[in-house]
Amino acid sequence: MAFQLIINLIIAFLWMFLHNEWTFSFFIVGLLVGAGFVFLFRRFFGGRYYLYRVWKCIKLLLLFLRELVLSSIVVIRQIIKPKLTIRPGIFAYKTELSSNWELTVLACLLTLTPGTLILEVSKERQTLYLHAMDMTDEDKYVKQIRDIFEKAILEVTR
Repeated sequence: MAFQLIINLIIAFLWMFLHNEWTFSFFIVGLLVGAGFVFLFRRFFGGRYYLYRVWKCIKLLLLFLRELVLSSIVVIRQIIKPKLTIRPGIFAYKTELSSNWELTVLACLLTLTPGTLILEVSKERQTLYLHAMDMTDEDKYVKQIRDIFEKAILEVTR
């Protein structure tokens, strides 16, 4: 992936050099030409096309922003209610993620989402202990984490 990105940047600078225009717009055009070139010859570079991983990173960011807004609305609704109807709780979440980077990203995303907090990661790095603001259904939380965050992280890293 890094080699493809370097080739794309070299093509972008070569494009600006050949046109003798050192502007941002010519750099962007050069990047697009380079991305097309790398896409056409991607089988010679080995590995997956690098913009695929960039797209998956953008998708993960958008998923996080959506969850951030939705969980913020839920927290605000709980704050505004005259009577407190939450049932806080702690539960264990068994993850399929294996690398330190994947676990760190998942822990950061869950901690940054209002209403959840990572308390501890087990020594074997397969279980996360989470605190949830409203534990009406633990299975719903586990399914939501697995289907949204963990799946997106796996798409980015593997």
